[in-house]
Order: sequence, then C-alpha cells, then structure tokens
Amino acid sequence: MAFRRWAFRRLRLDYPRANRNGVRRWLPSWRQTALVFLFCFGSLLSALSYVYWKTEIPENLNEFATQQDNVYYWADGTEMARTGPVNRQDIALEKVPEKVQWAVLAAENASFYSDNGISPSGLVRAVSKMVTGGETQGGSTITQQYVKNAYLNQKQTFSRKLTEMFIAMKLDDKLSKEEILEGYLNTSWFGRGTYGIQRAANAYYGKNVSELNVSEGAFLASLLKGAGSLDPAVSRASHRRAEERWEWVLDRMVEIGKLSKKERARYTKFPEPIEPPRQVGLSGQTGYLVDTARAYVSSHTDISDAEFDLGGYQIHTTFEKPRVQALEEAVRTTLRGLDPKARSADRNVRVGAASVAPDGRITALYGGPDYLKQGFNDANASNVPAGTVFTPFVYAAALRDGVQLERGGERVPVSPDTVYDGDDKVAVHTPEGPYWSRDGKIVRGSNDGGRSWGRIPLRQAVEDSVNTPMMQLGMDVGLDRVRQASVDAGLLPSSFGGPRVPVFSLGTATPSAIRMASAYGTFAADGVHAPPYSVASLSRNGDKVPLETSPAARAFSPEVANAVGDALQGAVLRGSARKAAEAGPGVAGKTGTEKDDKSAWFVGYTDTQSTAVSLSRLDPKTQELLPLTGLGGADASRTGSTYPIDIWTRYTRQAPAS
Repeated sequence: MAFRRWAFRRLRLDYPRANRNGVRRWLPSWRQTALVFLFCFGSLLSALSYVYWKTEIPENLNEFATQQDNVYYWADGTEMARTGPVNRQDIALEKVPEKVQWAVLAAENASFYSDNGISPSGLVRAVSKMVTGGETQGGSTITQQYVKNAYLNQKQTFSRKLTEMFIAMKLDDKLSKEEILEGYLNTSWFGRGTYGIQRAANAYYGKNVSELNVSEGAFLASLLKGAGSLDPAVSRASHRRAEERWEWVLDRMVEIGKLSKKERARYTKFPEPIEPPRQVGLSGQTGYLVDTARAYVSSHTDISDAEFDLGGYQIHTTFEKPRVQALEEAVRTTLRGLDPKARSADRNVRVGAASVAPDGRITALYGGPDYLKQGFNDANASNVPAGTVFTPFVYAAALRDGVQLERGGERVPVSPDTVYDGDDKVAVHTPEGPYWSRDGKIVRGSNDGGRSWGRIPLRQAVEDSVNTPMMQLGMDVGLDRVRQASVDAGLLPSSFGGPRVPVFSLGTATPSAIRMASAYGTFAADGVHAPPYSVASLSRNGDKVPLETSPAARAFSPEVANAVGDALQGAVLRGSARKAAEAGPGVAGKTGTEKDDKSAWFVGYTDTQSTAVSLSRLDPKTQELLPLTGLGGADASRTGSTYPIDIWTRYTRQAPAS
C-alpha cells in the first residue's frame, strides 16, 4: 500500500514544482524536460512512421515525365522535324559512358550507390519547416530528384518534400540503383528545351550521349544545378558560371576517385557547346511530309495513336531534302504566272505532286503552299479525277488480257499496232451493238478539239491522247479488267467510286499523286510494282521497331510494260507531251485532262523517278471542283492546263540525280 502511494507521487506531474520558490518554481526539472522531449520526439516519430506506412509508390509516372518528342529524319539521316510537347528521348543507362555517369553523380550525389535514397540533412531541414512553415530547399539525393521529376511536381512545399523522401526510400528498396539513375538521367531538365541527357547531348554538342567524353559530360552535369543560368550561349556571365561549375565537377570527380589527376590535367579547355539549334517546325512542306510518314507508321505497325503520342520514336523517312526543295521551287516558279487578284479563274488553285523511286521510296512531295496555312495534303488527295493520264492502264490491260469482241467468245490478243477508230463522236459499242445511256442516247466519245484521227494504231492513240479509241478499247477489254490492271499497277481500290460506264476509261477514278506516280513507276520497272512507302526504318529510344512491308509484285510482263513505256516515250518525243522532252533523254509520260475540265495532270518518269503532278481548283465553301477554264489567262476554248507539265519539266530538269 505504501509502495503504491509512493509510485503515484512519483508519476504525478509536479508542476509548478512544490518544493521551489519564486521563478525556480516555474522552471521544469531536467527530468521533466527530458520527458517532454521524449514525448514530442515519440509523437513525431509515430506520425512520420504512419505517413511512411501510408505512402505508396504511384503506379504510373506522371504524364509529363513519360512524354517524349518524336523525331523525323530526312533520307540522309539529318533531322527534319520534331513533334510532341517536350524535347525528350529516353536512353538506356548502358549507352551513357561510365565517366559521364560519374560526372553527374559527382555533381549531384556522390554517395548515390551507398545511401538509402534520402539525404538526412535534407530530412532535418524538411522537418524543421513543420514548425516554421514556408518552403523547403535543396539537398535532395538523385533518388529524390527522380521521384520529384517522375512522380510528383516541382513545388518546394513541405508536404511534397516529405512525400518525396518517403517515396524515395521505398523506391530505393524496389528498384536497383542503375534503374533509378537511368530514370533520373531521362527525366532531368538540361536547358535549351531538352529533357534527358540524350537530347541534351544533341542540343549542346550535336552528338549522341554515347559519343560524349568526360569533359563534355562534366558540362552537362553542371547544367543540373540550374541550366537556365549556366548555358554559355545566354550571356558572358552564364559562360563564366558554366566554366567554373565545369571545373568544379571535374575536380570533384578526382576527389571521389573517379577521375585520375593525370586525366584531369588533359581537360584544361572548356568544351564549348554548339550554338543553340533553331526550333524545327512544321511550316512549308515539312508538315505534309510528317503527316505522310505518321500515316504510314499508323497503317504499318500495331502502335496505337495513344502510344505514339507518348513519343520517343525516331522515324527515318525516305524523303530527300534536295528533291523536296526542287519540287516546291518548281511549283512556286510555275504558278507565278497566275494572278488571283485580277482573274477569278486563277483563284483557289490546288497542286499536288509526288516522286516515287522504282523500289517504292517516296522521295519528294508537294502538299500545298504551307502546312501551317493549308493543312490538307494535296499530294495525298483522293478527290481529283485522273482524266486521261488513266488511259495507259486501259492500254496495259488490253495488252495483258486481250479483248472480247463477242459475248461469251474467246479473248483476242491485241498489240500496239492494233487499229481502232479515232474519229470524233464515234459511237461506243458492245458486242450486241451501240452502248445506250440511261437517258436513251447512244454514247459517243469526243476528242480534244473535236479532231477526227481516222483509224489509228493503239500506240498512237496513247501518244496523241486520242480519247475515242481508249473508250472503245476499255469496253472491249472489260471495265472490271481495266480496273484490276490499274490496281495491280498501284492504284488503290478506293480510288474507284463511280459507275462502270464507257467514260470510266477516261479517268473517273480519283487516285492521289503519290499513287499515280507509283503506278506509272510500274511501267518503268518492267511491270513490277513496289508499294510506295515513306518510312525506311522506325525505332523507339534507339531500339528498332518492326514495320510491316508489302513485297513487290509483278503486275505486267516486261513485254507489256515496255510496250506501254514505248507509247509514253512517244508521247514525249512526238505526241501530246513534247514539252517534257526538255527534261532530258529517256523521258516517258502522259498529259491528262478530266472530261469536264476540272483537273489536269502530267505523270512521267525517268530511269530513277516517277513523278505525278495534279492541278485543280477547289471551292473553299462547298469543297467542289471548279472548271479550269481561263486559268492563267488561257483562251476559254482550251481545256486542261499546261501548268502540270511545266512543273514536272522544271522539277525533273533541276532535281538532283539519285
């Protein structure tokens, strides 16, 4: 009993102290002070333990940390454009030189491989803010900085700092040090709009990170302290600060034993970065090229739009910059003859053009005057009727499949010398007799200018662009066979939306300039069609991504392809396309006009390229085609236009040889 009373007195809080007088009565004893301290410390430790227990590593990185830019390259490997909100590209840690890694560690966290992911001094500073409030400050480990970059935000509040440290401790247990360092290097800001050390190496030294030496790596490591004030290109003061920080990083590497004094002595000259690269945009033709390549990736891989938009892809295109520039210049120079202010017929003119190599590479295209002003790509448009540039496919189908002159009868072979009626207004026939239209009239063909040519061989009908023999030939071959022959050559089935009537052979189909150039290229390639493609290779963060490819296929025998080629060369040498002969020897091609004069074409090829140029006028309100009548001040009685062949000739004459 006495013991319990003694214990109660010992536990009772003796405050104010009974056996003290004056001020001393209000001063706590050392035991009381220790008790209060232990109580507060225990409470704080319990609170921190609870918060640590409740803190979880987020399942996903924040969207900004995982988003990268996609980079498009010209055929020669130089950069063409970047798309995406940030300039970032992930790189595997193994591709970062070891001494560059240690330059970063020396600058930011030399004890990285031995610490548990947090800085004790940083923890003390953060906790001290619990009472005083305000913002926390630096001192973070690389693990903490990675957590901040990848999972949280850049605010320096106490709650964010505390969460950062707890996640860092858990992340240090979950991931290897190498994984954490790789993530940090890929999410850190290095200035010049770059995130990640790979993009930084390119922005400051024009090379991949794997090519950096330790001196250059030390400079990039310096930028992690504050790239905005350490870019030497910004000012002399920034240059001076950058040099000082660079020297400190190298000295620090010596201090921690990661760089020998002998090697350090070799780096006495500051590794001057290159001038800041200009932002590569999508203006001019670039946007059309990017859209074309992007569409190819979409249709030839299983990469979803959402995955692609996360970035990190390197798209190596087939586009040759000199050819693209030459084609754009040819279009602009030729169209200078138009005067839209003075002539209404010169308004709303649209030109689409493309070049395709025999192996299917799209080497150049012209999609419009400027992607930022007109986003629609006229090189890939499917609203412009082919007109009479389609007739070589009718000719090829006849040479390949023959004709059927009697219903149910045997098919009869034809040759370039087979004679057809070339008179104007001649009636179109079926095996049963004249072809009647739905309005009860006999369908008759018409030739340009109403000219009658008499009976002429098929080769000449192609050379001189005589319509009536081609309409009849299409009926004799069978319009389904004509359609199939053009698809085999390279046109898309979706180009054929109209009915199978006699005028079908005069080009009611609406192929793109890309597809028309590709299809003519089949004749140049001895009858073998190689599907057009705009992306030579695709990778993500340096790792190759497979592309689905379609093999080349034979559409026509070499004899048929060469016969069509002979007629197309004849059109240039002595027929309707003589202007194209100015481009040089060996040119083959065909002019074309739509029956209602709403489109004009020229498609031709050399040994190395097949190029198609289309021209039309499009009402901006209704999106309907307008007649070309009077374009460029031409006589109203003339149909078609010489602009496509002028563009083709100027371009082919000036374009560099492949």
